[in-house]
Amino acid sequence: MSKRVGMISLGCPKNLVDAEVMLGQLGQGTDVTIVNDLQQADVVIVNTCGFIDAAKQESIDTILEIAGRKGRGVERLVVTGCMVQKYRGELQQAIPEIDAFVGLDHLEAIAQAVSGDVDAAPVKRKMSVRLYEDLPRVLAQGTAHAYLKVSEGCSNACTFCAIPQMRGKFRSRSVASLVREAQALQQQGVKELCLVAQDTTRYGQDLGMERGLTELVKTLLAETEFQWIRFLYAYPGSLDWSLFELMGEEKRFVSYCDIPLQHVSANVLKAMRRPGSPGEYRTMITRMREVVPDISLRTTFITGHPGEKPADFGELYDFVEWAQFDQMGAFVYSSEEFTPASKMDDLPTRKTAERRRAKLMELQQAISLRRNRARIGQTFDALISGVCEESEHLLEGRIVGQAPEIDGRLLINDGIDRLPRELPAFARVEISDAHPYDLVGAAVSTALHPAT
Repeated sequence: MSKRVGMISLGCPKNLVDAEVMLGQLGQGTDVTIVNDLQQADVVIVNTCGFIDAAKQESIDTILEIAGRKGRGVERLVVTGCMVQKYRGELQQAIPEIDAFVGLDHLEAIAQAVSGDVDAAPVKRKMSVRLYEDLPRVLAQGTAHAYLKVSEGCSNACTFCAIPQMRGKFRSRSVASLVREAQALQQQGVKELCLVAQDTTRYGQDLGMERGLTELVKTLLAETEFQWIRFLYAYPGSLDWSLFELMGEEKRFVSYCDIPLQHVSANVLKAMRRPGSPGEYRTMITRMREVVPDISLRTTFITGHPGEKPADFGELYDFVEWAQFDQMGAFVYSSEEFTPASKMDDLPTRKTAERRRAKLMELQQAISLRRNRARIGQTFDALISGVCEESEHLLEGRIVGQAPEIDGRLLINDGIDRLPRELPAFARVEISDAHPYDLVGAAVSTALHPAT
């Protein structure tokens, strides 16, 4: 009898790609049926995130929730992802209801884990070393966009980050394999291709490529027909200005950059072991806007890192006010075991860190609202993904300056009859209203602005 398998994937888009690869493995001649409704699942896979405390707690809570349903519909619980790589032994001991584990280097074992041929077993902690190429994927979130993971791991030495402990050292995939996967995604109807990695702008460096990400994007533009190609997660220490020159020239390479700066104070950047300085960051952002005048910029910052003084936060606050980012996220520092930052002194209190984060987000909310209001009356290319979750009378989509899942949305409340019945689809939309995160607009045409 066919087993009905459901999956919960937590964390970042890179983890989602792993989940889709595992679903692809389950579709290769195995006697399983993938179900979206977990209430119908005989086997549930929880693909965990181990980035920070909040993510780990969410993973544990999810595992415990499914474990509580063992014997009441759920026959088997399989746990995968980053937490397995780092905490497999602890999870096995603490939650014996888990039937099998699949680490980052053994995604092909998911079929055996689901069927019962692989059971839970303790494994030494170790970081991932595999690099997956040319494996089938089953898209888990529709075809409006899909992520293309261009590399694995990270070789940066940020003192607060535990990702290298799980994902291992930086390693790039080949251009040929990425083109094949992108073409396969296009054949499945994907509209927007999003290039992701832990350090995307370093792509190809380990392969001896001087301008790796730029060359990859050029190749993808030539070998595929995606209307939108974007990359996510630029690292300040590996920026190549040829990438932005290409962005300024090629309309299909969308004018967007997500560059997590984490802080700007020289004191905190040194403690974080991050490159750059306040002056260098100001020069960098100014140049980005000169090379790509219509670029949308997003960043993230951490408040409450060990050693952050009131003056350091003041410098960060002033920088955000100066930079006028289109979008920004801020997070309270999370002490991760085995990281250098976890051993540092002079840690601001949690209350102080949260107060600083709230102040920073209040400032950014006003900035985002002002920048969104400036779009009222203007017309933009947009990708309409489908019906809005909150109301069947609204459609939902994004303009170029809104990356999937992390930025705001575009809500379509007029001109819906001008759109194709089959979504997702591209359209021209005139903005009629604005909020701090979301835009509202009317569809005016299905013809996009001519590509350059």
